[in-house]
Amino acid sequence: MLWAKFRLFLQRNWLWVAIIVGFTVAVLIPVWYMSGMEESVRRYIVGINVASLPWGILQTLVFVGFLYLLQYGGGFAQLKKSKIDASSVKVRFTDVIGLAEAKREAWEMVQLIKDRAALKRVGGKILHGMLMIGPPGCGKTMLAKAIATEAGVPFLSTAGSEFVEVFVGVGASRVRKLFKQARQYAQAYGSCIIFIDELEVVGKQRVFMDAFGGSSESNSTLNQLLVEMDGLTDDKCHIVVIGAMNAREEVLDPALLRPGRFDRTISIGRPNLAERQEIFEYYSRKVHLDPAVDLARLARKAVYKTPAEIENILKEAALVAVRGRRELINYKDISTAIERIELGVAHRLTMSPREREMVAYHEAGHLIVLYLLHPTDDVFKASIIQRAGSLGVVHHIPREELHLSDRERLLGHIKTSLGGYAAERLRYGVTTSGVSADFANAMTIAHEMIWRLGMGGDGLIGDFSVIPSGRTHEGDQLSEALKERLNNETQRILQDCYREVEALLRAEARILDRFAAELLRREELDYDEIVSVFMEYGKPPRPIPAAPGTAPAAPPLPAPPAA
Repeated sequence: MLWAKFRLFLQRNWLWVAIIVGFTVAVLIPVWYMSGMEESVRRYIVGINVASLPWGILQTLVFVGFLYLLQYGGGFAQLKKSKIDASSVKVRFTDVIGLAEAKREAWEMVQLIKDRAALKRVGGKILHGMLMIGPPGCGKTMLAKAIATEAGVPFLSTAGSEFVEVFVGVGASRVRKLFKQARQYAQAYGSCIIFIDELEVVGKQRVFMDAFGGSSESNSTLNQLLVEMDGLTDDKCHIVVIGAMNAREEVLDPALLRPGRFDRTISIGRPNLAERQEIFEYYSRKVHLDPAVDLARLARKAVYKTPAEIENILKEAALVAVRGRRELINYKDISTAIERIELGVAHRLTMSPREREMVAYHEAGHLIVLYLLHPTDDVFKASIIQRAGSLGVVHHIPREELHLSDRERLLGHIKTSLGGYAAERLRYGVTTSGVSADFANAMTIAHEMIWRLGMGGDGLIGDFSVIPSGRTHEGDQLSEALKERLNNETQRILQDCYREVEALLRAEARILDRFAAELLRREELDYDEIVSVFMEYGKPPRPIPAAPGTAPAAPPLPAPPAA
């Protein structure tokens, strides 16, 4: 082990060693030798050498530079990343909030790295690769750092984009250098971890029929990665490759996913309600948060938010508090931060009174339909202030985490989208161009329900979008009669939803006028203000659906805007 560390020192610091040895041989020894010569001879030798020194240096640099460029690719093949000591990472498993299943599998990897002898006794081998897949900002990089810290081994971090170059062969050369460096650390410290972020850049499926030859560089880089991962079976070089990506697993080359390369796949998803509260508690310790802020309420406001997004919300809230000259971040600052992140900065346009009133009625229609008819979503905020090109907006998000959408929920989305159109027609008898985005959303959902999800009422079942319907070499396989039937069913869903929405707004005309007046007066209404108005008319918020055998939960708390 000591000899391996000495060799590693020489390999990593050979340049300084060569400089010291060269200076000693080229300067110190000649000076000591010439100190015993006569003065005239010594002056002659020094003069000749000094006069020829610049030309000799220039010749040497040109020769060595061209030799290095032709033989090794010069600086093009150098990697920007270097080794990171596990002690300097300082990320423990306790710092990774949530991800219980992912941490359980990662901990197995740590135990295998730390106790390789036990695995060897039963005839097993350490995993060569672990693939982490999930949305951006969910903790993949932090989990990889935690593995390196807990295992106490060197950690080499790089990105797939660093292997991509226009020069042929450079990517493969960088892969070789990365794994050579990893083997050196593995021999010196017993093991080494290579973390490759954006793995899909270097690991995507190879293209073998390329008329222009543009894929040859990416193919050679991937081939070199496959070869290097195949060579990790040496007992003296325990190297674990951890890859992370946001894309689907299908984009990777099948050869990269076979056993012996990336042996294990870990799915890292968005945190649930309890995990989001833990994340808020963790990041709130890094800022000056008002003790009166309810973190459980914030966790419910941040449905579907990733840890990175939650951290960004608190950072933006800190900026809002500084602009307000406050020492503590309060609940209002966090709500404002969510609005700025989701919607952008508010811009007040100069509109005519009629335009402003039509926008208010449009948004009030969305608000009422969402609150009274939507089975799963709740309103977060209603506004008639322009943000991101929209004259007004009503934000909503599920009252609980949902991973599937049934027919009732999709119909709720359609009804909510048609609420603004129905309110305009009910109040003015005409509509505006502001309904275009709502129609596009409603039509898309209805089309998906009929053409792909089999949610129509006329007995048609199947995904008709997979049937070729264009002028292909096989011809049009979808008849015009079937297309007309599908489209008619789509229109029937829209008509039924519109009739229900129109009937609701006619019955609740007083509430519609009240919310339009409130929006004209305040411009924005938060969840609590919206609920208080509905409570005046005897319409409390609906409780969250309870699990079988349990009592219904309390009314939902405010939720952040949907994307």
